Amino acid sequence: MFDPTVFENLKVAIENQVYDLDNLDEIIRVTDRVDRLELSVMAREFALQFVLIDHPDITAEIRLDTSLKDLAAEILEMPGETPACTLRIRFYMKIENPDSQCERIAEVVRKIWEPELPTVQTLSFEYGQNRPIYRNTVELRFNRRINEDQMEDIPNLLDHMLQTLGKLGKL
Repeated sequence: MFDPTVFENLKVAIENQVYDLDNLDEIIRVTDRVDRLELSVMAREFALQFVLIDHPDITAEIRLDTSLKDLAAEILEMPGETPACTLRIRFYMKIENPDSQCERIAEVVRKIWEPELPTVQTLSFEYGQNRPIYRNTVELRFNRRINEDQMEDIPNLLDHMLQTLGKLGKL
């Protein structure tokens, strides 16, 4: 009998709760979904992007990654190995004045998440614009990997994402 991996179990738990917020609660709208097996390195990647219904200009993304090493350790039941996944949270938004807006964005994230690792903001823009509009990718990274022991944290994680979307939408 097939036994799902830690990655599969976490992916399904995240999917269920995100799609409930979309279909049942109608708080968000899912805008993109990635479920990829990267054959070049035999890794798995899963991501869901969504927006608040009343703030569609800022996108949140929850991303789950796992490597061949973790998948093999779990499937082959290698002693001493603890299979886990990497979780990343991202927010995508457009800004016009990075000098002031990036600090305000960082403050919103700090107040809601109290992250152990610094938030990374990556800016890009289309060359040649008179007044560039920057695409800001705000990424939260965590200092540990997750497994099924953290499954109960998913509702709280999604609540933090919704709070962040709401606060960023008011900037």
